[in-house]
Amino acid sequence: MNKNSAKSVTRKKQDAAPAAKVDGNNSTSSPVEDRFARARLRLNPRRQRLLRAILDAADETCFLSSRELAKRYNVDATTILRTTQVLGYKSYADFSTDLRQHFVARITPYAALKAATREKRSVTDHIDHALEKALENLKVLESDVDRQRLIDLAKAIKRSRRVLVVGLDFATSLAYYLAYGLCALGFDAEAPVGSTGNLQYKIKALTSKDVLIAISFGQCLRDTVDSVLRAKRQGVPTFGITDSDTTPIARYADSHVVTLVASPSFLNSYVAPMAAITAIHVACAHIDPKSSLTRLRPTDREYASGTRWYRESKSNNHK
Repeated sequence: MNKNSAKSVTRKKQDAAPAAKVDGNNSTSSPVEDRFARARLRLNPRRQRLLRAILDAADETCFLSSRELAKRYNVDATTILRTTQVLGYKSYADFSTDLRQHFVARITPYAALKAATREKRSVTDHIDHALEKALENLKVLESDVDRQRLIDLAKAIKRSRRVLVVGLDFATSLAYYLAYGLCALGFDAEAPVGSTGNLQYKIKALTSKDVLIAISFGQCLRDTVDSVLRAKRQGVPTFGITDSDTTPIARYADSHVVTLVASPSFLNSYVAPMAAITAIHVACAHIDPKSSLTRLRPTDREYASGTRWYRESKSNNHK
């Protein structure tokens, strides 16, 4: 992510990527599919069938070398390389990267678990693999995250009247954690739950003095994307937490941060998004440290002697 391109969440992004196609099922075309569509007329029928076969079997092809891919489809490696060049890729490695993104964005929990069961690993090995992937996602966040975008978001939250955090399904836990941490710092933040109607009513009450933060990954959930679009139509500043610069959340929100959720499991890994949310909390706390300390001062006494925490009474001590 280019740090020089960071912008306030209250401004529109001028260099947004071209909109990918979205169908009625909220299925967004991947970058490699977009390239395929644009280059279709320059590909003969045989190469079109080859590419479609590669994309349809992305769970098995995305980690193959050009030679391995050529062997799988009984063609020479030169055919593979020339086909990817027609798509506009300068190297096979660039094509392979987009192919992996295509696979990850479309993988279902069943397909992920099925792919994992093909690997000859022990249960311990699968656990280690999951932890390694989570650490990789975290390292990418540490090296690539645009700090200025997080600071701009913290400033927007500081100015806002209200913060609405939209995260559904498994992302509900992320939305709640983000909103709860903001509440602890004294901000009026909420992560609404419930029906589509409830979300619509909450968003309808927002104005340009508020902020909407949307959290969704991959193809992105319809209600989460619709929340961003509704908020934008009302002039509400929007910010996204997602896993690619090409997701609907990234394309429609005023600004966003990318946090990878790749996992060998049947579920996404939320280690990197949680770390990003922690960074947002830290930015909000240090934008105005005096105010943050004033807000947290009463909890200092509570932590020391309040009734909130469990304390072992002498009568309950085990001998």
